[in-house]
Amino acid sequence: MDVIVGIDTGTTATKAVALGAAGEPRAPASVAYPLSVPAAGRAELEPDGLRDAAIHTLVDAARQSRQRGDRVVAVSLSAFLHGLVPMDPVGRPLGPMITWADGRAAAQSAALVAAGRAGALHARTGTPVHPMSPLAKLAWWRDTHPATLRDTPRWGGVKELVLAALADAPFVVDLSAASGTGLYDIHQRRWDPEALEIAGVRPAHLAEVVPTTARFTLRPDIAAAAGLPATTPVIVGATDGPLATLGVGATAPGVAAVSLGTSGALRTVVGAPTVDRAGRLFCYALTTDRWVVGGAVNNAGSVVRWARQTFTGYPGTDRAEMDPLGADVGDAALLAEAGRVPAGSDGLLCLPYLLGERAPWWRPGLRGAYLGLGREHGRAHLVRAAVEGVCQQLALVRDTFADEGIAVAEVRATGGAVASALWVDVLAAALDLPVAVAGTREGTALGAALLGWHALGTLPDLDHAGALVGVGEPTRPDPDAAALYRRMRPLVERAVHAVTDVHTELRGLTGR
Repeated sequence: MDVIVGIDTGTTATKAVALGAAGEPRAPASVAYPLSVPAAGRAELEPDGLRDAAIHTLVDAARQSRQRGDRVVAVSLSAFLHGLVPMDPVGRPLGPMITWADGRAAAQSAALVAAGRAGALHARTGTPVHPMSPLAKLAWWRDTHPATLRDTPRWGGVKELVLAALADAPFVVDLSAASGTGLYDIHQRRWDPEALEIAGVRPAHLAEVVPTTARFTLRPDIAAAAGLPATTPVIVGATDGPLATLGVGATAPGVAAVSLGTSGALRTVVGAPTVDRAGRLFCYALTTDRWVVGGAVNNAGSVVRWARQTFTGYPGTDRAEMDPLGADVGDAALLAEAGRVPAGSDGLLCLPYLLGERAPWWRPGLRGAYLGLGREHGRAHLVRAAVEGVCQQLALVRDTFADEGIAVAEVRATGGAVASALWVDVLAAALDLPVAVAGTREGTALGAALLGWHALGTLPDLDHAGALVGVGEPTRPDPDAAALYRRMRPLVERAVHAVTDVHTELRGLTGR
């Protein structure tokens, strides 16, 4: 069988999968690596480790394919959004990869909001002004290390780094990755002059933007290591959110995708760049005529992981900590216990903002809380309320879709959290929509391979991907739980507004 190897470079692991044109995933490969947090607010990765992981997973997937008698006809790439790394003139890294989770640019993003510039930037670039974005990160470099910013020849992200490691290609970046930088005008299709001025860089510092279907060839040394012809195409591919949406087959009108791992997101596909009037949603490219709108939430499976560590003292395995999609026996036991608590957690409301929050408010300084806590509440209530809080946050994103006239009739879900029946049940009730769980946990790498088949012309209609991707029977929302969550949801927003001043004063008193 002819297969394409999709490679997804994630925040804590790089994963690969080989996919035939009829949608048969096989030859999974993965390499995990630690996310470095050397100080508060910092979140970095070793660039050479990312490059080595991409090479290793390709070699492993190609070896497995040969052993099965399959022929690898192309490689297609996915990468996580919002990374930033300084580079030399030929694209070699000069420092660590600053990830989306890094919060050092909070002051710079807050200043843009206070100056009234954030709304227009978001409307043009599709990327909210937030510490996660390369725009804010570069502004931080400009303010704190101006000489380094001035003397660095190039700035890139994960895709530029991995593409340089695998492909014989010039310094380019795909449209999807460019659309997530906060530096690229998604309507005019050019690097945005105002954003570049804020960041302190020129177009020459950044890669040339190419379509997500652009193709190059493997580097000869990489082809030899993988046992592949030197002419093997490398499809530049897209980024993780859009490709996760494709990987669960959620490209047709009325279908949305949910990712629930360490963090979470709700996304759907539209036909043209679209930014909502209130600036609550992102808009990133899948292809030149398919765009993904949605919202990401910082806090998802990580909240249950925190609860397990806090309430049980059980830290889990290193592998589970490193893998955002990894199920863990400690989480499973705790979730089973929480599943015996009724919907609404007996009047307990959780604001699950352990890491601030992104959509739909984009407030990095937001803090969490439990409201309504009484002695009748135990550990199981606290855990269930946390799951409900995360799913209610995703429901707020879904409500934003409705405000913008974006209809959603069904949801396809992927990620380690959806291995739990509790997560799926609560998600379906909070969204008040049927939720079907994808049949593979390698949805983003699968999406990269599907985009590869599209680039080769074998899959001309991306909507057909939905027929190729296996999902289980949908879980339908419990009507009583859905009605309860609908009534509770306004309390989430009211509670956030009510406690914000208290949290601000607490930070002033304690310095935290």
